[in-house]
Amino acid sequence: MNTTHAEGFIDQAKGKIKQAIGETFNDQKLANEGAVDQVKGHAEEAWGNVKDAASDIHDRKSTEAQTNAETTGHDLRAKVTHAAESAKEAIDRGIDHLKHKS
Repeated sequence: MNTTHAEGFIDQAKGKIKQAIGETFNDQKLANEGAVDQVKGHAEEAWGNVKDAASDIHDRKSTEAQTNAETTGHDLRAKVTHAAESAKEAIDRGIDHLKHKS
């Protein structure tokens, strides 16, 4: 786990707390800030995962890893693009949710 991944986890937790407090006390601004923190945290965590995966691939030096590099690269690219698409969809859902709450 790298610092970006950890920061993302912390931002998600902070956002959940802000959102819950904002919703409890009918403070829409605080609840929205919490949702933004959560989106930011998910993006940071996803970026941290990408960095970890890239680091793991870089650290592999075995002959087997070299032989399977093309397959691994393809799989990693597929996972990264899927994660990015999922993150975008989650952000869009969050924005839609915020629009409907406002």
